[in-house]
Amino acid sequence: MYVERVMGQAVAARGMATEKQIFNQIQSTKNISKITSSMKMVSAAKLKGDEQRLSLADAFNKWTTPLTGEPVLLEGATYDELPQKTLIVPMTSDKGLCGGINSFITRGTRDIVAKVTADGKECDVVVVGDKGRGQMKRLLAGKIIRSATEVQSPGSFTLASALSSELIAAGAMNYDAVMIVYNSFVNAAVYEQKYKLIKPYVIEGEEESMLEYEFEPDTKSEVMVDLYEYLLTSQIFHSFMDAAASEQSSRMTAMENASKNAGELIDSLTLKYNRARQARITTELIEIISGAAALED
Repeated sequence: MYVERVMGQAVAARGMATEKQIFNQIQSTKNISKITSSMKMVSAAKLKGDEQRLSLADAFNKWTTPLTGEPVLLEGATYDELPQKTLIVPMTSDKGLCGGINSFITRGTRDIVAKVTADGKECDVVVVGDKGRGQMKRLLAGKIIRSATEVQSPGSFTLASALSSELIAAGAMNYDAVMIVYNSFVNAAVYEQKYKLIKPYVIEGEEESMLEYEFEPDTKSEVMVDLYEYLLTSQIFHSFMDAAASEQSSRMTAMENASKNAGELIDSLTLKYNRARQARITTELIEIISGAAALED
């Protein structure tokens, strides 16, 4: 009889421990759900501002389209138009918890480098964003020549100018083209991966740029270098705005999914907690009834 009572107490103790663990899990999951819900609301508020800035950047950057052409979707791209030597600039974020935006850019950059290398061409990579650098240094360590992290989000024209100067300092003028790879905002639920190809102006030769224009008082070569840097800055600025809106929309969706998953997990844990509690109460009732029956005997 003593052994049965000890065994019953052990089972009850195990039941209580299991109940407490499940209860703690429920409380932790509820706290996480509150955080993800708050982050979703913050991202939704920031997205409105990013959409407005992107709209202004679209109008500001419209002058570059006749010079560089429309951005091209990464999906289904062949990259046959890439010249012999290309500087690839993938735009990623410094922060996480924003879905797969950084992974998509990393995967796209990896495919571009593989295609360029297979075609016998050359390329180097300048990574923008800490998350992209962390992913690409494992895949493309030999191709990365520079990286820019702790980039202010959503960016500004001053920041774009600084990055453009860094690219020029890294020898962007010595490449046949600069290729910017970034996330392009479509709507709050959809974003796409695109790239822009920016080629330097040809100052002399058969393919000399802007033959129909006269340049004064500076020489044409100086003007063309300045104009190319301004073109590069404008494209980087627009890519910043596009990528920032995409990041916030992706984070909003990711936090919404996380909150939904947390709710489902809370329901599952609550059911498990109620079953454990019911099992403990049933065990205690059996012990009481068994004890009363033993006393009667």
